[in-house]
Amino acid sequence: MDFSIAIVPGDGIGPEVISEGRKTLDAIGRAFGHKFNQIEASMGGNAIDQYGVPLPPRTLEICRHSDAILLGAVGGPKWDDPAATVRPEDGLLMLRKELRLFANLRPVKVHPDLIDASPLKPSLLEGVDVMVVRELTGGLYFAKPKRRWETQRGRRGVDTLRYTEEEVRRILEVGFNLSSSRRCKLTSVDKANVLETSRMWRQIATEMADQYPQVTLEHMLVDNVAMQLIRDPSRFDVIVTENTFGDILTDEASVLSGSMGMLPSASLSAQKSTRTRKSQSIMGLYEPIHGSAPDIAGKGIANPIATILSVALMLRLSFRLEEEANAVESAVATVLSSGLRTADIAPNGGNAIPTSKMGDEIAQTISS
Repeated sequence: MDFSIAIVPGDGIGPEVISEGRKTLDAIGRAFGHKFNQIEASMGGNAIDQYGVPLPPRTLEICRHSDAILLGAVGGPKWDDPAATVRPEDGLLMLRKELRLFANLRPVKVHPDLIDASPLKPSLLEGVDVMVVRELTGGLYFAKPKRRWETQRGRRGVDTLRYTEEEVRRILEVGFNLSSSRRCKLTSVDKANVLETSRMWRQIATEMADQYPQVTLEHMLVDNVAMQLIRDPSRFDVIVTENTFGDILTDEASVLSGSMGMLPSASLSAQKSTRTRKSQSIMGLYEPIHGSAPDIAGKGIANPIATILSVALMLRLSFRLEEEANAVESAVATVLSSGLRTADIAPNGGNAIPTSKMGDEIAQTISS
């Protein structure tokens, strides 16, 4: 089959990990007879430097007309001036909004051979398999008013936390459906003791639960979830939450796997791919959850596994290629079981292999 993929390397270590993701796509293409047409585009800090904007119109058009998007990372200290009118992250927020990428899925699993890479006790990590569903286009990151200004009494700023019933129902439906195909337990995260949006969220989740009698719904305050993710992570199956809470909780959950370099993500649209509607492919953006890590950029020590596992999510969710997705995940597991490690997951950083070597090993395992 023929698929079109927008490749957006971004900033920092983004281009390095994306190179290894592309190796994976090439290996899958050879092994299964698919053609992945990869079109590179600019976004983030590098786009600001070249074009003055974080999301150039050409990049948006390439993404619109692709079946899926593979993103590295955006941002870095070069563009962190608080007084700047544009920031690299603005490009990602704009892309999410323009393509209606409302549902962010972040699977958190612990590879048996990496239990010692986490700072948590091994006994706490057994059986950890959590899917976090984060609402991605509402809440504090998007709602208006959002501004800063100066008064005679000093500087002020405001961000607005706003949700509609439609937005809440849409993301909760994703959570309920995912839970139905897993262990049938859904944890809805809110701050209902303080926030009106959370009270509405909890009310809607309770109403929707009647439609999913096979799913056990629990409500949990976000601060308690933050504690339980460390205290008893295996208790969770599917977690569904609003934008800001999900952003923070998933970064915390990366500790369970040993490194942010291990966790992939998928941001899915409400619309189908414009090129493959007949196959009901879902438009999605796939990226590692880690940032641009400018402190290690160019050193060849970044972990590409999160990007490679994001490729697996792309194959499964946007292209409906389950066997191919399983092949990628199996290759990652095989390479890790062989003892190969990048610096972030190697014991005390020793005996680590470079980024490109990890990508080569996984691609060769797929091809063998």
